[in-house]
Amino acid sequence: MFRIALVTAALLAGNACAQDLEALKLDTRKNALPVLPKVVGMMQDTVAREGVSQAIPVCKEKAPQLLQAQSAKTGWEMRRVSLKTRNPERGTPDVWEARHLADFNIRAAQGEKPETLEVGEIVTENGRPLYRYMRAVPVGEVCLNCHGPVEQLDSSLRSQLAKSYPHDQAFGYAKGQIRGALTVKRPL
Repeated sequence: MFRIALVTAALLAGNACAQDLEALKLDTRKNALPVLPKVVGMMQDTVAREGVSQAIPVCKEKAPQLLQAQSAKTGWEMRRVSLKTRNPERGTPDVWEARHLADFNIRAAQGEKPETLEVGEIVTENGRPLYRYMRAVPVGEVCLNCHGPVEQLDSSLRSQLAKSYPHDQAFGYAKGQIRGALTVKRPL
């Protein structure tokens, strides 16, 4: 009888933990993901009004500012990461992020839609529990202007990108591929 009670308690605890994880994921989505369409909208508007080269500062400066503002609002650390970084100081993934980015690429290659790829889990860092969340960022039409095949980019644009990003690796993408991810560290 004691075993049955113990197993039942463990199952209920596991179910509560799964519900807590789902609640964390939903809340994180609600508070972090709205930044992504804002960045895309700014890029589209800037390209349409001023041209592709004028959109470089949007990705380099304004997108991180939006993430910083949302981080200040929520108290969470948020950033964009990629396996092929454009700005290594800001976008190089840590081990957890690199593992999940690689997994996203595998899952996308197996037919999952890149815009649905996400992961969320509780981890311990420096003795403290954190909820870590990551959502894939697929390459959209506007992204191809600067992230598409290098031979298809205008030489003056390539020159401007090289000035802004001397260690750039973020070329050669096709629409729908995973460009990187939005990643969140949320203290618990």
